[in-house]
Amino acid sequence: MTDLSVTDLPRAGVAETVRLTTTGERTVRAVVDAALARIQAHDGGLNAVSQLRADRARSDADRLDAARAAGEAPGPLHGVPVVIKEELAVEGLVTTFGGEGNSTPAAADAEVVRRLRAAGAVVVASTTMPEFGAWPFTESASRGYTRNPWDRTRTPGGSSGGTAAAVASGMVPVGMGGDGGGSIRIPSAACGLFGLKPQRGRVTSAPADQLWWALGTAGPLARSVLDSALVYDVVRGHTEVDRWRAGGTEPFAAAARREPGRLRIGWSTKPVTRGVRPDPVHVQAVQDTARLLSDLGHDVREVDPHYPDPTLAFVPQFFGGIRDEADAVEHFSRLERRTRETYRLGSWVTPRVLDRALAATEKVAAKANRVFEHVDVLLTPAVAHRPAPVGVLDGKGTVRSALAAMPAIAYAALWNVAGNPAASLPCGPAADGLPVGVQLVGRTDDEPTLLSLSAQVEAARPWPLLAPGYAA
Repeated sequence: MTDLSVTDLPRAGVAETVRLTTTGERTVRAVVDAALARIQAHDGGLNAVSQLRADRARSDADRLDAARAAGEAPGPLHGVPVVIKEELAVEGLVTTFGGEGNSTPAAADAEVVRRLRAAGAVVVASTTMPEFGAWPFTESASRGYTRNPWDRTRTPGGSSGGTAAAVASGMVPVGMGGDGGGSIRIPSAACGLFGLKPQRGRVTSAPADQLWWALGTAGPLARSVLDSALVYDVVRGHTEVDRWRAGGTEPFAAAARREPGRLRIGWSTKPVTRGVRPDPVHVQAVQDTARLLSDLGHDVREVDPHYPDPTLAFVPQFFGGIRDEADAVEHFSRLERRTRETYRLGSWVTPRVLDRALAATEKVAAKANRVFEHVDVLLTPAVAHRPAPVGVLDGKGTVRSALAAMPAIAYAALWNVAGNPAASLPCGPAADGLPVGVQLVGRTDDEPTLLSLSAQVEAARPWPLLAPGYAA
């Protein structure tokens, strides 16, 4: 048996890592050691890792190797190193939410983390985020700048930017993020990854009953469609505490492996957010993808989605989610100035206001879903602008930060309000050397169609699996 070297690791995604560890070609310990070596080699220039879990990861790896040697059946993610966005509790690590508000290590894993570890995944680290995930740029007073592996002068997006940078640089095959307004899709687009925001209620938020009310969900950022699907099949499913519950039972990995059939696909570059103009690179990416889909045999046409305005639903839930999380930390005074300002500005979000926002959510969802009376999938840009230089939030308060965030969430946030599954699909690098992503939006509960269609595009138009300079 040979060990997996540091240079082998970037080329092994989730499916390949599981094959190697379950056949005995590689030990889990060798895979984890290689991941830790990659983190040591590359994180200094990226600032993707918040808390390293090296000793516990090695002991978890040794336990998995011993169990396999004793004849125990391996789990579906046997030996896969993963990172976890620091808003999800990992036993023994502080759940920091990207700041200094907490100081006591978590006594237990969040349910999605427990499921990952029960399936054989090994948690090696937590990853950086803007405080409470408020912004689509991974930078904060506590964590500093997290940088894009494709260009370290640029942001990896956010709020799951630390996870995106770790996966795109090959530190790990996959990592967990969260999406309350685009926070899986935005960094996936910026870093050349596949990122699916699942249907509301698909992934448990336990032990909490909700994440940012109707807006938030956890999910993986991955380098391939199948890798994402394999992780989702482990973490999906509600618990008795979850406020939201999705429908549908088809395994996601099966969907990623089958042909999608001939679909009706509508495309539009019209932003949901008024006053935002998409970069021509992103318009071209949508048009190119539309032509590819037509060549693949789909019925493709330009449409006007007649987007509803999600503001009355989204804004109260945004403020309410941040206030709830801020109220729960151990040291409110340690939160960064911008977060405390956001907290104060959200004082008008009372329980009655949140009830009205949730009622508005239902109306927005009904209007947004009218487009699916005519198409099976909606194709749009993932974001409006190219990845910004780091330091976007420097010197900005809540209002100016929100304005800076508008281009990033212009196509994404509506689908958090509506609840529909939506994915950022890589198109490869543009002339500026940075990745481009397009967004595919599906009907309610129809992640399988998005996964099968995305896998078809992936096969027809392969994208770089790693940022340049990180393949060895």
